[in-house]
Amino acid sequence: MACAAVMATLAAQTVSAPAVSDRARKLHQSSFVFDGHVHAIDREFYHGGDVGVRKPDGQFDLVRAREGGVGALFFSIFVTEDYYPARFETKQAIRMLDCAVEQIARNSKTVELARSAADIDRIRSLGKMAAVLDVEGSFDLDGDPAVIRRMHALGVRSVQLSAHNWTSNYADSCCSQPKWHGLNDRGREVIREMNRLGMLINVSHASDEALSQAIDISTVPVVATHHGLRAINDIPRNMPDALLRKLAAKGGVIGFQLGSEFHSRKAFDWRTSHAGKPFWDTSAILERGTKLSIYEIDKLVAPQFPMLPPDIPQDVHIGIDEWVAVVDRTIQLVGEDHVALGSDFDGGPPLPRGMRDVRDLPMITDAMLRRGYSEDRIRKFLGGNLLRVFREITAQSR
Repeated sequence: MACAAVMATLAAQTVSAPAVSDRARKLHQSSFVFDGHVHAIDREFYHGGDVGVRKPDGQFDLVRAREGGVGALFFSIFVTEDYYPARFETKQAIRMLDCAVEQIARNSKTVELARSAADIDRIRSLGKMAAVLDVEGSFDLDGDPAVIRRMHALGVRSVQLSAHNWTSNYADSCCSQPKWHGLNDRGREVIREMNRLGMLINVSHASDEALSQAIDISTVPVVATHHGLRAINDIPRNMPDALLRKLAAKGGVIGFQLGSEFHSRKAFDWRTSHAGKPFWDTSAILERGTKLSIYEIDKLVAPQFPMLPPDIPQDVHIGIDEWVAVVDRTIQLVGEDHVALGSDFDGGPPLPRGMRDVRDLPMITDAMLRRGYSEDRIRKFLGGNLLRVFREITAQSR
């Protein structure tokens, strides 16, 4: 990782907490905060350690999450594209699931695994955080219902339909060449099996066609856990208005990622120009092919975790009010029952100006109050909407 990025992150840890109104802080602490996308255990898998110990860098650990008022979160099981060419992705998913379960067990006084909304209710009543296992990059499923069933048995309750930024063997990605014009027969079978099991279908990273077809096929709402709006920033990773309306019409929820480059063309262009490629470009991995063992791949990718944001200038970062304006546009379009938080902490998002890490989630509540939102609307955004959909979907389990 770049020295400048490390220094910037370390400096952020010493910055004083941003000013937040007393009303916002009280409202935030009394609300149920449910974050739909967190890279919670990448660091621990690659470098060891304990997610329950305060870290000197990065954006997330359980100590800071509690300070930020988090009540539940999706633990992202992130299998990078590096494992795909040699077909190590299923093994890597299992290894990371094992790490996640071990980390949750190690911190049982703070966090528990949740398999249903009833579990979340119980865990909340104990004053703990609830962890929902979510697979990001379902290339590892390979469209095989047997693998889905085994992951469900291990506690997985959410699967991202698309294989991160690669088209999988059953679903097209937003950020690679289409192969299936959305979903093939395997993809449709995957959705039906996930419906039967009571698993959340996560359409973040899916192509427009795959996303649309998933909504059509699923018998329950689908969720885009960490997203942006194409009307704000016209990149394929973001959702167009027509699909947003379609997702909401079936009861679905869109979670908003906290990165500046999702919600600002200026920030995206700055990142692309300095990196020489969009953040989803994986061509170098494809060129490397199958030359490495899984343990060599571990060593190769370990330095990128936790994924630190690029050291972009302050005037390129969006402000928290600009970020809330994106949420507000969505509410104006589809209503307040279809928006949620999907931070992507430790997944590399350049956070809004002044936000250090998960501790500073109350900044969102404060900005929403400034915008004139009711407390009920804010509570829906912070966690109520995502919990409602999670409750409906897990209740389908048979």
